[in-house]
Amino acid sequence: MWREPESSGKRVRRTTLIGTIKDYPTRELAQAAVNGLRMRINERRNRQLNHAINISDLIDHYLDTELSLDEMRHSHATRIIYREFLIRWIKPRWGNLNLTDVRTIAVEIWLRELKRRDGKDLANSTKAKIRNVMSVLFNHAIRYEWIERNPITLVRQSAQRRSNPPVLEPDELQRLLAQLDNPFRVMALLDVTTGLRRSELFGLKWKDIDFLNLLIDIKRSIFLGIVGHCKNETSRQSVPLSLNVAADLWLLKETTRYAER
Repeated sequence: MWREPESSGKRVRRTTLIGTIKDYPTRELAQAAVNGLRMRINERRNRQLNHAINISDLIDHYLDTELSLDEMRHSHATRIIYREFLIRWIKPRWGNLNLTDVRTIAVEIWLRELKRRDGKDLANSTKAKIRNVMSVLFNHAIRYEWIERNPITLVRQSAQRRSNPPVLEPDELQRLLAQLDNPFRVMALLDVTTGLRRSELFGLKWKDIDFLNLLIDIKRSIFLGIVGHCKNETSRQSVPLSLNVAADLWLLKETTRYAER
């Protein structure tokens, strides 16, 4: 509940429903949603130079405006991952600081010292993702004219792997496929030959496959059981399909159709 002036100058009381217990199962999540709404209501006031905004308020506003269930700009997977990074890593360390008090070198040192729960160094790729999410957060503040510069722009954080991931040789792949039954064999083969993400594989339907032109239309993804959009525009482009894989898919489709009769 809050009060705001009408065009006549009279202040009126406003109320809104934040969500249900299902939407916000914990007190912390509900409080963040309320705080995000408060930031939206006070957006004009927040632009005043003498008005301090801390990182915690900025995070809550970003969660409320950019990562809400109604916002379709990001895929479901992206919303989950961004929320995890913001709440688990960024908010506990930087939440109480004013936007203007965050320094580039301090962020670099913090990223360098991040550890996993088992005490080992956090992977460089994860640190780079945290850095990128933090940069997105400050760009969000710039967009709302709360600050003028992004201190994360010059933060240096390598995403280079400490070791190269194992790569299957052709004979190893053949042995793996020989151990799998359909539809898992075709899923593995499709993944190897197209490079689709798991969420995109799970979201495929027969109507997405153009057998005549040997193409797959990527139209959706499934992450944690939720059907949503693909990660970005590039992900939604058609993927070429080899003739051999298309034949396996066609055989699987016909076998499935016959079994359902």
